[in-house]
Amino acid sequence: MISRAWTPLRHAAFRALWIAALASQVGTWMETVGAQWILLQHPHAAATTALIQTATTLPVLFLALPGGALADVLDRRRLLIAIQSGQAVVAGTVAVLAWREVLTPVALLALTFALGCGAALTVAPYQAMIPELVPRPDLPSASALGSLSVNLARAVGPAVAGLLVARLGPAAVFALNALSFAAFAVVMATLRRPAPAAETRPEAFLAAVRAGERYVRFSPEMRRILLRIGLFLTPAVALWALLPVFAARRIGLGPTGYGLLLAAVGAGSIAGAFLLPWVRGRLTPNRAYSLGAAVYAAVIAVLASTHSAVLSAVALVPAGAAWIVVLSNSNAAVQLFLPGWVRARGLSAYQFVFSGSQALAAAAWGVAADRFGVTIPMLVSGVLLLLALISGRWWPYLDTGPLDRSTPVHWPEPHLLIEPEAADGPVVVLLRYRVREERQREFVAAMHRVRDARLRTGALQWGVFRAGEEPGTMVEIYTVSSWDEHRRQHDERLTAADYDDERHAQSYADGEPTVTHLFSGAP
Repeated sequence: MISRAWTPLRHAAFRALWIAALASQVGTWMETVGAQWILLQHPHAAATTALIQTATTLPVLFLALPGGALADVLDRRRLLIAIQSGQAVVAGTVAVLAWREVLTPVALLALTFALGCGAALTVAPYQAMIPELVPRPDLPSASALGSLSVNLARAVGPAVAGLLVARLGPAAVFALNALSFAAFAVVMATLRRPAPAAETRPEAFLAAVRAGERYVRFSPEMRRILLRIGLFLTPAVALWALLPVFAARRIGLGPTGYGLLLAAVGAGSIAGAFLLPWVRGRLTPNRAYSLGAAVYAAVIAVLASTHSAVLSAVALVPAGAAWIVVLSNSNAAVQLFLPGWVRARGLSAYQFVFSGSQALAAAAWGVAADRFGVTIPMLVSGVLLLLALISGRWWPYLDTGPLDRSTPVHWPEPHLLIEPEAADGPVVVLLRYRVREERQREFVAAMHRVRDARLRTGALQWGVFRAGEEPGTMVEIYTVSSWDEHRRQHDERLTAADYDDERHAQSYADGEPTVTHLFSGAP
């Protein structure tokens, strides 16, 4: 079980990427502790320390989808080098201002927001590179290791930061964060990875953004994953948002003690990573989610009712394990579901919900704690977690395991007597099926899956109709913005699972459909 969890690290390129990300994440957690401890010295500490979480994660709301499009259009390695270099400059600025003792709360939050922008642009290219570096059977373990690195950083970073802040001041942890970004950039510059398959027609940036948005909007499986993760994170983030105030004012801990509480969460996450293969082998994704939500709610209830530092630290260990079980399973589901052509954009949508839920909820929990204290918001978050658990009865994860996400070319080449330009459009695609009247109801029902495939791979409008003059004829019509977009459907975007859905619908028809391509206007 344990060896299977670590299998992806046998691949040298993935190992280098994972270690670089871990070092950067340790630096980020050290910076977070230093920033929160500075803000604890100012009035309205409950609200302002929670804003650190908001400033870190809010940029995802604006940059997640554009960042995903950039990661699918540009070279991911070079993009990461540029982003990490910029992060090093910003983090170095924070260190210099803190060392000179001129770092105001406004400046700290603004620079933290800038670091959050870099983090928002990093996630999609980083995660989209992972399937290029490990075989598909190792992806769940690679996803778990990604979550493990975050939580290992949470265990090490805050504990080290607490010691450094107490002895050297916050400037030291900010400087180490800058060095961690620089180290990440150096590793990326020397990384050796398999060359990705060449795109014959690189996508334009805005078109890539729109294509990513369409894919998520018309993927029921993807929408359900995003819903489940949002329902968990909105209440669960209360723990992270309120823990600094809880540590300082409820149980009287200093920066070292606060760092040790975060280390307890990280230790639990590490234990959870070792348990993940066992959990996946015995529990369905829905039951694993329910178990994680129940454990997390129980931990919050314990924290809301205790003033003991020891009991709080012990309780936070299972919280870390529950956190990694829920999030790692969700991330693995996304990685396995998304086809390569839209992987970074789909992952950016996941990150949008992941970080956006935390950004908005952390601010709300911080304001609530400033007004009512930490106990009431914690209890409310525990109740919401139980409601998220119960909601799985109506909104469970959809089973994506059997779906083949490879993108072989199934459609025959269109044979046209004209030669359209790539930008010509819109293009109307018309398919005529011969369907006996007694089978038309089943045909239309089967075409709902085809509809989703057409719309998420480029169609702007779609419909299926009966021909009034020919009772045995059903007509499928959809519109694509350009001939280039339609060719991408042919060559790059449709998966084997989409093809299976199409063949299932055609099984109700007699023979193959006849296809017509309609172009607007005169040549």
